[in-house]
Amino acid sequence: MSARRGHGRQPRRGGSGGSGRGGRGGPGRGTGAWGRDGDGAPAPIRPFLVGTVARRGKLTFVEPLFERGRPLAVPPHHDARPGRLVVARTGAGGGRAAKPRIDRVLGDPTVARHVLEGLMVHRGLHRRFPPGVTTAAVQARDRVLGGEDPGAGARVDLRDLPTFTIDPVTAKDFDDAISARELEDGRARVWVHIADVSAFVRPGSPVDRIAMERGTSVYVPGLVEPMLPHALSDEACSLVPGEDRLAVTVELDLDGADVVRVAFHRSLVRSDARLDYDHVDRVLEGRATAAEPWGAPLAVARRVAAALQERRDAHGRALTVESSEPEFRFDRAGHVTALTPSVASEAHRLIEHLMIAANEQVARTLTERGLPTLYRIHEQPDPPRVERLLAQLATLDVPVPAVPDDLTPARAGALVAEVSRRVDEHVRARGHGRAALTSLVLRTLKQAAYSPQPTGHAGLGLRHYCHFTSPIRRSPDLVCHRALLASIGAGRSRRAPRGSRRPACGRPRANATRCRSSAPPTTSPARSCWSGGSSRARAPASSTGRSSASSARGRSWRSATASRASCPCAGSATTGGSSTRKAPPCGATGAAGPCAWATRCGSGYAGSTHPADGWTWSRPEPPAG
Repeated sequence: MSARRGHGRQPRRGGSGGSGRGGRGGPGRGTGAWGRDGDGAPAPIRPFLVGTVARRGKLTFVEPLFERGRPLAVPPHHDARPGRLVVARTGAGGGRAAKPRIDRVLGDPTVARHVLEGLMVHRGLHRRFPPGVTTAAVQARDRVLGGEDPGAGARVDLRDLPTFTIDPVTAKDFDDAISARELEDGRARVWVHIADVSAFVRPGSPVDRIAMERGTSVYVPGLVEPMLPHALSDEACSLVPGEDRLAVTVELDLDGADVVRVAFHRSLVRSDARLDYDHVDRVLEGRATAAEPWGAPLAVARRVAAALQERRDAHGRALTVESSEPEFRFDRAGHVTALTPSVASEAHRLIEHLMIAANEQVARTLTERGLPTLYRIHEQPDPPRVERLLAQLATLDVPVPAVPDDLTPARAGALVAEVSRRVDEHVRARGHGRAALTSLVLRTLKQAAYSPQPTGHAGLGLRHYCHFTSPIRRSPDLVCHRALLASIGAGRSRRAPRGSRRPACGRPRANATRCRSSAPPTTSPARSCWSGGSSRARAPASSTGRSSASSARGRSWRSATASRASCPCAGSATTGGSSTRKAPPCGATGAAGPCAWATRCGSGYAGSTHPADGWTWSRPEPPAG
């Protein structure tokens, strides 16, 4: 078993699947909490060791459970009887933790839930929040719900809309809900409501820092390591039925599968029903009756999802991959009582299509407006790997298409999509082999990743895609929320992450006309941009490879020559054989430069125009003040 980080709609349920290739130090490799790894190189010392207690004479030891290694000698513990599963500090890190000792007792190593808890600790998960973070989360909840809503002026009241959530039966946090309505012209309007986590988690706050450190919630069967403390993830941010909740809503008007209108706004919503996949499937199959007020909206959402599925099949660019995940059931004592495969049903696909549509529209908007964010990308597969896949499938009597003479990455991606459809048809006809053949297809693909560049998602066949719909469980979604809210002016945060300064308009050149005034830096429009950056800045590297730090207001930097690949503020204007110009606060090179500094640099340099246009300055005079 291995803990996994969720990246889609399903991981909220938890599972036993892995998260790709595991690191060294798992079963069969490494030498425990210290020593050398499987390649003979020094292995990092773990601060904690999960194992069972053993007694040898008067000495107490902790024997590693998840890795090979020497037992750890520890002082006796009042509740750590021999055979008990415990977490021990190894003594790494110095200070109070310098002496090995038993930190806590997990329980019986024959109980699955106790072993899973130990596995999460072994994988480096904290299993608790620092007291200060928990307190900060409670204070944020009370502050916002007490009336300090940062988006109060722009929030739209949608509580009269019939709204419902569809999640696994075991879900505890609900970060997305939907509403739908038939329009008079035969079109459909769908509202995708996502929990407004950014209203509670301010950039740079203790809760924000711990969320960015954890990255995502982590799920294993029956347990979860949440990204956000309980006061937010299960209470204030969760779209539970019957409670008013703050949300960010993506409003889509669709003519068939075509989005003809899209709008974004902060909203106030109230869920009418908490539905699960099994219940919705029974309704869609006619084995149960849909209740009001969610019955009619569910029918509209079903029609929209069917149109989106039909268009995906017609385009043929997306992968057709169906896989089952094991679903564990536990009794109250923590023992496994059942193991059943979970297969994606119509209810799963309904929600999936609506969430993908919302993610796509958010990504498209952020791309068009030039706002920095994190996109979910999936690169095209390598042609040699695709050729190997076709050869393997051919030996298994799976019909495969011919390989073109010039197999580019783009053609390889289209070929894999076609292969995935043929594999699906082959499995349906034969009635077996889905797990093995699907594994072959998936192993051919590259792993999806996050990137500031919108290079597209090959697996979904989309040019624009990001993760927006799960901000309770994924920090990249929270990043997208902040970027989207900045673009629509729906409330601004006090401070944004370092290095993310952008003009308020989102378009550097359009905003530069406002910044090329006589206003000193203290009143420059850049001060009111969506996000802040560091108050300190590093100058771009000079031709000698050196750089110097300077304040965003004060000192200047000098270099014999300046690379035009650096921030445009470091252009090639010279005076007397040397250049003197102020250090850009972005401290970065490449595309990040113009957007981070151009909004200020024009105002104080005589004879200059917008640096992004490639101009230089007649006199390198620093701005006044």
